Amino acid sequence: MSVTSVQVGDKQAYLDQIDKIVHSHTLRKAESLCKLLRYLADHALAQPGVPLKEYQIATEVFGRPEDFDPQADSAIRVQAGRLRLKLLDYYSHEGASDTITVELPNGHYTLSFHHRDVPPPAPMLVPPSLAPAVEEPAPPKKARGLLFAVVALSVLLLAALITIATLYANLNFSRTTRPPEPAAAPSLRAFWSRFDSSPFVPWVIFSNGKFVGRPETGMRYLDPARDSRDLVLDHYTGVGEVLAVHELDQVFGQLHQPIRVKRGSLFSLDDARNNDLIFVGSPAENLTLLDLPGSQEFVFKRIDSGPHQGELGIVNVHPEAGEPATFYPTDSAHPLVEDYAIVALVPGLDPAHHVMILAGTTTIGTQAAVEYVCTNGSVEELLRTLAVPSGGEVRPFEALLRIKVTRGVPVETQLVAVRHRK
Repeated sequence: MSVTSVQVGDKQAYLDQIDKIVHSHTLRKAESLCKLLRYLADHALAQPGVPLKEYQIATEVFGRPEDFDPQADSAIRVQAGRLRLKLLDYYSHEGASDTITVELPNGHYTLSFHHRDVPPPAPMLVPPSLAPAVEEPAPPKKARGLLFAVVALSVLLLAALITIATLYANLNFSRTTRPPEPAAAPSLRAFWSRFDSSPFVPWVIFSNGKFVGRPETGMRYLDPARDSRDLVLDHYTGVGEVLAVHELDQVFGQLHQPIRVKRGSLFSLDDARNNDLIFVGSPAENLTLLDLPGSQEFVFKRIDSGPHQGELGIVNVHPEAGEPATFYPTDSAHPLVEDYAIVALVPGLDPAHHVMILAGTTTIGTQAAVEYVCTNGSVEELLRTLAVPSGGEVRPFEALLRIKVTRGVPVETQLVAVRHRK
């Protein structure tokens, strides 16, 4: 029975059921989902039949600002979808014998509670040797034949019903669930702990350079000295950034933490103050990085003289023995076979937040940088180099990567240098 009016006894029973789910193995470590479930339950029991809006959930549960726009931000729908799957998983395993079920219907944010009868355990069968012998008169031969036919038909009908029910259940299950993501490796969980342990969803900001022209006639980067800003076309980004966002989504799926994705041209400093950020792409295209605390030891710079004039390189601010002062990718007159990229964890504008920078001098270098921090083996190498103890916290750092490229694909990534931030 769905909740429309709640008796005192029922309300306590429903709250006890919510508490049981929150402390179950299914929702263990899913703090944001537990918080959402308790909020939805309190609302459903205190105001039965009153619908909830995404805006209300976003601001009251997840601390979103007052200008939160549900049309442009799907974070609440993502969280509700995750909670819906967790409830299905719970009642398929741990809660299979619970007498109260909790559901979050598709397209709604109002919980419903239902009572159900759990089948009693099957009666114990008494061995024939211990059962008292009772002699009964044998039925007539004709009656025995009719009885046999009825039993046979009943068995066939029962088998058919079981088959139909099983097929329907499997079909319904396949429509509403998906295979669970594999658990993240310990090294990945340690490396991303600052973003995974936060109560807020991290933002992934991908580069989104300013072009003029159109794809069908040719595009080039905006030149502020000669191009009108009315001609800006900022709807395109590199293939490396696209694949990089996919890699991050995979890893954070294993961490059971959603991410929000936003293109750099729509990002604001207000967003930067209130969130943990992961920047994908260099400041040459992710222009918001120019206004934020960024890397200090390895810095992107447009070269203004020499054979690499006009190209983007990475300046080594404090070179150590044997290190060059600047790292250049393959010059633009030849096919790209080598690139360089930065991986940096730096403090955010608000000390409570952090910023991860994953950027190459080209889109291929950016892709390689993200793949490096999303792969167990390479992350283990980085953690060893940073001397992060087991169970310890990754402190701010900057790392430089060299990438070998074959036909537009990063095929090998090498950790070249690491600097600890003070």
